[in-house]
Amino acid sequence: MIDLSALREKPTLTGDRVRLVPLTGEHTDGFYASTRDEEVRRLTGRHRRFSYEEVRDWCATRRTRPDRLDLAIIELPSGRFMGGLSLDEVDPDNESAAYRIALSAIEFTGHGLGREATRLILSYAFDRVRLHRVWLNVYAFNMRAIAVYRACGFAVEGRLRDALLWDGRRHDALLMAVMENEFRKAML
Repeated sequence: MIDLSALREKPTLTGDRVRLVPLTGEHTDGFYASTRDEEVRRLTGRHRRFSYEEVRDWCATRRTRPDRLDLAIIELPSGRFMGGLSLDEVDPDNESAAYRIALSAIEFTGHGLGREATRLILSYAFDRVRLHRVWLNVYAFNMRAIAVYRACGFAVEGRLRDALLWDGRRHDALLMAVMENEFRKAML
């Protein structure tokens, strides 16, 4: 049985190069800037441009949501905002949740920071929340993210054909998931 109180706690999780902290209004500027980055928008499939006020309100309300966990990714030792991640769509009956991560700029990719952040949140999801399964969608062209997910134990479970229309081209999305035992095996 999962522990829903672990979603209400809004923990700080620290690794070697990243710290995950509760997403709050203080992260609005960095989060807003990421919504303006064209490559970040393409990788996340976000067509809509959010106003500063919408982003500010969204960031400010994340701590009050007892049904999900939204954390900011902070680079160590600089303290720079790198992006955000979340566990949401929590299904207590089936002990599963969705995972989402978005780095705020391409400068943060390719250095293992997303992998470290993913491992930190998955450890929390399986150890503290006591989930059995964590799943995600990723666009098939995002090979770097797919490699990170595979390194953390995720496996492809399905394909959503033509799920994204971007600049006149259609792209598939992959459904990937990791079970607790697969994550533990990947961490050995």
